[in-house]
Amino acid sequence: MKQKLILILSLIFIHISIAQINDSILPPQNFDSLPDTSLNPKPKKYDVDTTVFAEAKDSIFFKIKEKKMLIYGNGNLKYKQTEIKSGRIEIDFEKSIIDAYGIKDDSLNKYIETPVLAEAGETYKGNRMKYNFKTQQGVISFAQTEQEGSKYTGQKIKKVDKDVYFISDGVYTTCEDSIPHYYFYSPKMKVIHKEQIVAEWIFLYFGGVPFPIPLPFAVFPIESGRRSGIIAPVFGDDGTYGTYFSRFGYFWAISDYMDLNVTGDFYTRGSYRVNSLFRYAKRYEFNGSLDGSYGNFVVGEKDDPDRTESKDWRLRWNHNQTITPTMRFDARLEFLSNNQITRNISDINDLLRNEAVSNATLFKSWDESGNSISINYNRRQVFQTNEVFEILPSITFTLSQKYPFRTGSVGSQNILETFGFSYSGNFENRRNRKDRDLKIRGGINHQLNASLSPKIGYFSVSPSFNYQERWYNKRIEKFSIPNYEGKDSIITNDVKEINFVRTFSLGLSASTKFYGIFNPEMLGVKSIRHQVIPSITYSFTPDFSTDGWGYYDYYTNQAGQRIKYNKFEQEIFGGASNRESQAINFSLSNIFEMKTQSDPTDTTSKENKIQLLNLNANIGYDFTADSLKFSDLRLNYRTQIGTFFSFNGASSFSLYDYEGNISRVNRFLYDVGKGLLRLTSFNFSVSLTLSGEKLKSSQTQPTTRPMQESGFEQDNRNIYQGLYYMNDPDFSIPWDISLNYYFNESRPTPNSISKSSSISGSMNFNLTPAWKFSVTGSYDLNRKEFAAPVIRISRDLDCWIMNFTWNPVGTFRGYMFELRVKAPQLQDLKITKRDQFFEGR
Repeated sequence: MKQKLILILSLIFIHISIAQINDSILPPQNFDSLPDTSLNPKPKKYDVDTTVFAEAKDSIFFKIKEKKMLIYGNGNLKYKQTEIKSGRIEIDFEKSIIDAYGIKDDSLNKYIETPVLAEAGETYKGNRMKYNFKTQQGVISFAQTEQEGSKYTGQKIKKVDKDVYFISDGVYTTCEDSIPHYYFYSPKMKVIHKEQIVAEWIFLYFGGVPFPIPLPFAVFPIESGRRSGIIAPVFGDDGTYGTYFSRFGYFWAISDYMDLNVTGDFYTRGSYRVNSLFRYAKRYEFNGSLDGSYGNFVVGEKDDPDRTESKDWRLRWNHNQTITPTMRFDARLEFLSNNQITRNISDINDLLRNEAVSNATLFKSWDESGNSISINYNRRQVFQTNEVFEILPSITFTLSQKYPFRTGSVGSQNILETFGFSYSGNFENRRNRKDRDLKIRGGINHQLNASLSPKIGYFSVSPSFNYQERWYNKRIEKFSIPNYEGKDSIITNDVKEINFVRTFSLGLSASTKFYGIFNPEMLGVKSIRHQVIPSITYSFTPDFSTDGWGYYDYYTNQAGQRIKYNKFEQEIFGGASNRESQAINFSLSNIFEMKTQSDPTDTTSKENKIQLLNLNANIGYDFTADSLKFSDLRLNYRTQIGTFFSFNGASSFSLYDYEGNISRVNRFLYDVGKGLLRLTSFNFSVSLTLSGEKLKSSQTQPTTRPMQESGFEQDNRNIYQGLYYMNDPDFSIPWDISLNYYFNESRPTPNSISKSSSISGSMNFNLTPAWKFSVTGSYDLNRKEFAAPVIRISRDLDCWIMNFTWNPVGTFRGYMFELRVKAPQLQDLKITKRDQFFEGR
């Protein structure tokens, strides 16, 4: 008769009892009096120091004399971090041995309830198992286990300590199927827990068929995350440099906070390149990388008259650090030789660049006052001209808006309490270099803004005063000399002296706001609101070119005419304006919003607010202009519907007529009967993003890599990125489309019209649950040509993935075929074929 017994025993109690009981079972009457323990002043010590939980579906027996325990029928034994489940379990406390084995089922002609050992988060299965719970050694026959997505089986697994196992006739695979699509077989394997598998005479099986040539030995990493090791090379052929042996190198996981990889590319026609990437990170504090490369590229043979040889180099540093909650440092610096960007094809986006930009910024703010300071370094290198523009350094201090007369009391404020001011100071030193010509300019710019913001009825009125003071240590001096043709040659010299340029402007603005609400209460729409914000601004700037200010000077040309020039026109913050300006600007903002109704049948339903349209218009009038006093009327509009559709556009209209190729003459269209406005420019862009619902099946989920505890953020990219690199396709999304259309029309005159339009986007869809087709690129509708299209076909092969990527047109047209294992620990087990047609440099 089957019964279920749950026995919770202290092993200390078990061993004390066993030591005290005689070989024969004691009679019941003797249970009332226990032996005197004082006769044994030194109690025996035992290794067992915790509780054992034993459970059986059938029965549990104790053999007191042999010091054994027998468990029958779905036995379950728990001891510390070890748990054993089996049809039969025998425990020998004298030898500290656990022997577990299955039960033979004659009707099924197989063993059932076979042993399962779970220890420290790992599970081992087999037909029979012997385990020493004292030494944690054991032997499992016909066993299998799994670690970090890897699975290995064998005729026998011998555990020699808590971290090392030996397997005879072992099979290793990362395929999850019961009959793996591929696996490695070895008669001898050694497993080091969470580190690696070492094996000799390895046979690789595909679909049960062995590859004819075995490997003498192999090491398979089974640890998760970063690990040191050799980076497998890629072989191929290049039309310019010959057959190549690429990306061969070593990855060194130095510590939890840094790693380094060094790779090399070698070509049979004499070219080579060495690349290195050093990464470092500490979670919540800093992270960064230092990337460098050096190469020597040879085109042609030694005796060729057009043979070329160039040495290319590149150095790039990225760093982000939060020093304190109010201070951080960010740097992105890049230095490279001129033709490095065309040689080192590591990212297709690099091919579209014509300059390298570097930035480094140290920023500090003070929460109490709102003030801040930043120190910045900027460098821009133009590839075509070899010009370098540097700002070394730029220091900016900002004083936040202050209201010195505010009392902090609640209630209406008087005019004086609305007075506020802000200040910013900027020191900048610029260095511009072309070839050997170096030009240096520096200066300090102070800006002080003060304003009042009283509210008069429904209007907000704000008078303002803006003061700017620029300090320079140089100015220019011009004079004219005759050239060989007797015409003027203007000579410009630098004069080193301290100068101050002080300018100011005045302004007055007024605005209000009103709105209307329409409540249709139908079709799921609760209300529609139209908000209107009109504003008017007046500004005044004096003419600082008059002699009294001293910011302009004169030179006399060969005709005896005095020509005025700005003494500070070449300085970094510019000089003073040369004309008086009085201008008024009108603007009108319209915001259309909709609020949806909540579902009355759903208590969790909420109202949603959707912005339907933003429409803004502005026009200006300059009182001091000698002609064309009205500026263009400019409109801009945008809308966003959910997360899948957006529309943005802008237009400009002129009030003035035109003549020939002159876009504006001082004559209104209305005066000559041509209407009120004339379109001069128009552009808009439309974006659409749609996707199907994510499939619930876990079989098509993309392979992901676990997050590292070291602080290195996983950015879904390999150490090396090539021209054809893309993220693994997500088969769980059946389809997604992203489309962008851009149109621009410029018409300075009705007879001179230029248009441009293009469409770009990407499309991904599953042909079947395991086949995905992707295409990205753009098409110029005016030139009728494609720009950088990429077509990709992917096949999910369970534990493998196949990618075919094709660049059909362009300088770097070509294709790449790749078949590789999904598991990250075997990412270099792949077949790659690549053909690239390089048309020029």
